[in-house]
Amino acid sequence: MREVMTKTMARNIFYGGSLFFILIFVGLTIHSHIYITTTSTASMPLTESVARGKHVWERYSCINCHTLHGEGAYYAPEVGNVMTRWGVIDEPEDAFTTLKGWMEAQPTGVEGRRQMPNFNLSEEQIRDLANFLIWADKTDTQNWPPNDAG
Repeated sequence: MREVMTKTMARNIFYGGSLFFILIFVGLTIHSHIYITTTSTASMPLTESVARGKHVWERYSCINCHTLHGEGAYYAPEVGNVMTRWGVIDEPEDAFTTLKGWMEAQPTGVEGRRQMPNFNLSEEQIRDLANFLIWADKTDTQNWPPNDAG
């Protein structure tokens, strides 16, 4: 092997390496596209109610206390799987009723326990938030959170 690299050798290494990593990038892009369109959320289209529920989530900054699929603050419980934990994932009306009861009972006033403020949401906002949480619960999170408690 030569001890000095020629310009031709350097050029060939550069072009060969660039081509190799471009092919890897294209392959990963295709894989991501296939995953997103077939297994992620494509089977659960966003409805107007789900979109409005996401706006409620953002307007009241729920992520400042709660986590959604591991993203957010760890002050309050994970809500990415809350509808499964409550057992109302397949019953939107029961999900609405349960969430409404929970929201209206806040703050509970239990001594030594973290208190969630009462945001005085309308029934439509609570219904939309429930639909958003059902939608979030049904997304393929690849087994996140690692336990049912979040």
